[in-house]
Amino acid sequence: MADRDSDSDDNVKFDWESDGEAEPSSAPAFRNSDAPGPSTLANEEAPSTALIEEYVAMGFPKEIVVKGMKEIGHSDADALLELILTYQALGADDAVGNCSTSGCAPQGVEEEEDDDDLDFENWDGDDDDVGGRGTNCDDPGDEDFLQEMSQKDKKINSLVDMGFPEDEANIAITRCGVDADLCVLVDSISASLVAGDFNSRNISDHQVMDRCFDSFGGRKKARLMEESKKRRMQYAQGSGSSFAGSHDEPTRIPDPMVGFNLPSDRKPSMTRMLPEQAVGPPFFYFQNVARAPRGAWTTISKKFYDIQPEFVDSKYFCAASRESGYIHNLPIENREALLPFPLKTVFDAFPHYKKWWPSWDPRRQLNCLQASVATAKLTDQIQRTLARSGNPSVQKHVVDECKTWDLVWVGKNKVAQLEPDEMESLLGFPRDHTRGVVKTERYKSLANSFQVDTVAYHLSVLRDMFPNGVNVLSLSTGIGGGEVALHRLGIRMRTVVSVEEGETNRRIFEGWWDQTQTGKLVQIANLKSLTNERIASLVGRFGCFDLVIGGSQGEQSALLYDYPRILDAIKSAMARM
Repeated sequence: MADRDSDSDDNVKFDWESDGEAEPSSAPAFRNSDAPGPSTLANEEAPSTALIEEYVAMGFPKEIVVKGMKEIGHSDADALLELILTYQALGADDAVGNCSTSGCAPQGVEEEEDDDDLDFENWDGDDDDVGGRGTNCDDPGDEDFLQEMSQKDKKINSLVDMGFPEDEANIAITRCGVDADLCVLVDSISASLVAGDFNSRNISDHQVMDRCFDSFGGRKKARLMEESKKRRMQYAQGSGSSFAGSHDEPTRIPDPMVGFNLPSDRKPSMTRMLPEQAVGPPFFYFQNVARAPRGAWTTISKKFYDIQPEFVDSKYFCAASRESGYIHNLPIENREALLPFPLKTVFDAFPHYKKWWPSWDPRRQLNCLQASVATAKLTDQIQRTLARSGNPSVQKHVVDECKTWDLVWVGKNKVAQLEPDEMESLLGFPRDHTRGVVKTERYKSLANSFQVDTVAYHLSVLRDMFPNGVNVLSLSTGIGGGEVALHRLGIRMRTVVSVEEGETNRRIFEGWWDQTQTGKLVQIANLKSLTNERIASLVGRFGCFDLVIGGSQGEQSALLYDYPRILDAIKSAMARM
């Protein structure tokens, strides 16, 4: 059993739910004590679709509108509006990176518990139709599917005409729904870009506001759009992203994204000279998504001694594409890849899928980026539609959906989500690494992790430099991708001080550590508690840190500001030894 300390203030709480159980809905249960409850709504007439669409046109997602109406009815427009605004405000922070400013949640398995909110025929609150989320024998067939896809194409074209890239338009429509208004989709794209930087696409926020106002008009709608604009500005000023608001020119992303070199290369493509203050130890390794908001990588580079980032797509190391950028001061010569070399196509990694893979689906690699998964309704609809029609336009839309949700072919015309253990394999983790927690949490943890083979290639230079092992400070550890990489390289970890806020991630990492390591693990739950004084105490306790490793994902992007401070504190403490 490995020696470990826990500096977390949280008590360990075991999750006894079954592995495949969906999480309960996280929608806020907010109600005014004077407002009528569900029982008083039983006799109230169900709202018309037109009324709901009127609120949707204001910029609210349908699920929030319906939830508000079921909570207090729809006769008092002002009270309903305030409740919807409250729902949206309460849910905004949790939705950052998905559709945050508009409150849209991904149409994933986490939201299936809320599908009953859209059942107008059962408006009286009787939810006897337990199977309502499954296949309905009266559901429309391929004609409706084609009509929906046609509507999707039209909206994609409209967004492209406004200056947005097609892939971002497609993602916004997939997540917010084909029925979402253009203003909602614009808001969604701006949220996913965090800063809402329309200038980079030759379209200003003011122009978008004008178009939305011209389309809908009205003082109330203008107020809602101003609310949306205010929300985007808050994110741009740092409440939603540490990188937003920078007006620096964007860092050029190389194509292909092969980094300084790949295992097949004999030598690096460049010779770099690090500034004196950046030379290790401690060695540092900081990761973020490659396609960060405009100016983000310029900001990151400045904070890390103006070091050039290394951009790598993990598709060159495995059968999953994950585009990431790495700022580090590691040597770039004499790198070694993990053996055996990972399988680089879907058919190599999962040969049993090849039997059913249609010739018109050109994908040979997957993404493994989704924290949410496709609904059963979508996969059932795809199967029914393909059974009725082999139309190339249908096939094209099906491939688009498969790309968005990483769906694989498991039968004739039948698609399904990758299982968590398959994601573990693609990302370089041992089988069952995340097993033991709720399935949706497994997807979330894996979606925000390192790709182990890629990281191991960069860290491999430490093997000969530290034959007796390393002391590691791990910031935003997640499920331990960096540590798994070191372990697979055969580098002993004498001590790991892990800073990770997520209780589920801490539990997963601790379980792996206990099974595989003999060194000392110290877990810290709060990054802010890692003060300069505490860092000095840890250095005095364990000696020098040889490696400081961290990844910045989504809401944890504040690490950008703490990481340089922590690095400086370590150097100061080491200098005093």
